[in-house]
Amino acid sequence: MTAAQADLQIDRPSVADGAALWRIARDSKVLDLNSSYAYLLWCRDFAATSAVARDASGAAVGFVTGYVRPDRPGTLLIWQVAVDDAYRGRGLAAALLDGLVARTVTERAVTTLETTISPDNLPSQRLFTSFAERHGAPLERETLFDAGLFPDGPHEPEVLYRIGPLSAPR
Repeated sequence: MTAAQADLQIDRPSVADGAALWRIARDSKVLDLNSSYAYLLWCRDFAATSAVARDASGAAVGFVTGYVRPDRPGTLLIWQVAVDDAYRGRGLAAALLDGLVARTVTERAVTTLETTISPDNLPSQRLFTSFAERHGAPLERETLFDAGLFPDGPHEPEVLYRIGPLSAPR
């Protein structure tokens, strides 16, 4: 953790964090926003595979949501990563991702990380590419969902990023 992150705590989200995660996602203006109910459920049902960053007062200021794929129990799929505007530029997204992956590698024997990123989301591309580089893990990319599969208007394709194998932290 860098000096700029020293005043922050990273842990598992709780249901009480659901509204803050929804707000951070909404305010990002980049993420596909899920219903507020979905964030409450996520914080209840997938807390073990998600992470939240809290400021000194305990307020959520960033998060990573993920889940272990049912058909591939060694694969952690990252659903969303978002950081409150006031905390961007401090490396918080990378710290959240590193912490969550280290935890799931140890607790759930995760060996592979997956996420999908649209071609216009350069910050997410940099985040996951640098994650692979930091961890010395191969990165593969392929289109997972073509634009035409989305029924709700124009949507870019979603490119699958697969990173692994991952190893336990030393």
